[in-house]
Amino acid sequence: MAELQEGSKKDRTGVELFAGAGGLAMAVHRAGFRPLLFNEFAKRACETLEANGADRLPEDQKPTQAPGPHEKVPLVAGDVQQLDLSYLAGKVDVLAGGPPCQPFSLGGVAKGDEDKRNMFPQMFRAIREIQPKAVICENVRGLLRPSFKPYFDYIQRELKLPFEERVEGTDWQQHDEYLLERLKAEPDDLTKRYEVVMMEVNAADYGVPQIRNRVILVAFRRDLAVDTKLFEKLVQPTHSDKALIRSMKNDSYWVRHSADPKRAVPDHVRERVMARLPKDMPEDDGRLPWYTLRDAIAGIGENKPLPEVEDLDRTEHLLGGFTEHIGWPGARIYDGHTPNELDRPAKTVKAGVHGVPGGESVMLLDDLVEDETAEGGVRYAHRYMTVRETARVMTFPDTWELMGPRGEKMRQLGNAVPVVLGEVFAKAVAAVLDEAEERQK
Repeated sequence: MAELQEGSKKDRTGVELFAGAGGLAMAVHRAGFRPLLFNEFAKRACETLEANGADRLPEDQKPTQAPGPHEKVPLVAGDVQQLDLSYLAGKVDVLAGGPPCQPFSLGGVAKGDEDKRNMFPQMFRAIREIQPKAVICENVRGLLRPSFKPYFDYIQRELKLPFEERVEGTDWQQHDEYLLERLKAEPDDLTKRYEVVMMEVNAADYGVPQIRNRVILVAFRRDLAVDTKLFEKLVQPTHSDKALIRSMKNDSYWVRHSADPKRAVPDHVRERVMARLPKDMPEDDGRLPWYTLRDAIAGIGENKPLPEVEDLDRTEHLLGGFTEHIGWPGARIYDGHTPNELDRPAKTVKAGVHGVPGGESVMLLDDLVEDETAEGGVRYAHRYMTVRETARVMTFPDTWELMGPRGEKMRQLGNAVPVVLGEVFAKAVAAVLDEAEERQK
């Protein structure tokens, strides 16, 4: 509940647009950036931010000055297009946000730049108004699809030259041609140009118990002379599938999950998982094992094991200190929606129109149940993941409160940036800014 109010080690500052449920905002704050402002449009997401410490301003009130180190973070709920950020000019170290991804998502209608929900232009406007030292943007991998690639290249050029505004009446292709010409010339003012690093990432490679492929754009103001090679070195993957397979074949994974006899993995589950692994032991790549859904439920880091969902009273919203760990009826498996398996990272948490549909939020259990239609007359039981389990898969702390009905909570989680993934990149940004400033002394 107090995540947004924890003290930062350095008085670096940040602004979060499209804040959603607060995943990237929390990550940036944990990396040492004191938040100056949150902006979010969705009603339930605003309620979530407010419940976790943000100071929601009245509808008719706009911030005019940055909060002090011990003041609450102002939350402006509403359309980012109506938000004036000029009062923060020169006061922001990092501007972060994940512009709405539906225009580029495989799950949406994929209109791309023609979609009115495309909010990248608002990120560029924010850069012009506050001139942050760094920018962090996260979005879906759909931006890399061949049909969107030319526009994504244009987005990156806009990020390099955010002060070169598109002339009214011209299309993006015309503006792109102009940007290409401008990039050939040395800039007159380095504070108005940015160096851009683009990375395609899988969250599982960074300690997130979920397969989540995303694109991350990070930009640094050119006058700072940030070492981008150092930045890229600091955000190299730390976990791998090979290391997970090695841990299963050398038994360390299974031993870890047998420490509590009540939670020991049944022999038939272990045999099924091991039968599908490669025959030969993968080479040691020096990384840590991917985390699995079983790891998330058992508790990663300081998280304690979640109680079995079958033991929960579905009218009870708090059991054993955990909120939102409540069963939900009607889980089914059907073609095209295979379920999550406990001994793999979870599938990508999605933000569907009606929450998270089908197999994306269904999980197989360790228990076998009779089923005349199944091969051998038995199958593995399954159920929906709880909201708390899904939040753990997104690496939100158990203390983080989500607001709204179940479907809205799942939607917020599906739209969020995994906290651990965001933290890796935000800490790297902080480190290279420190290095650049020390070098220029």
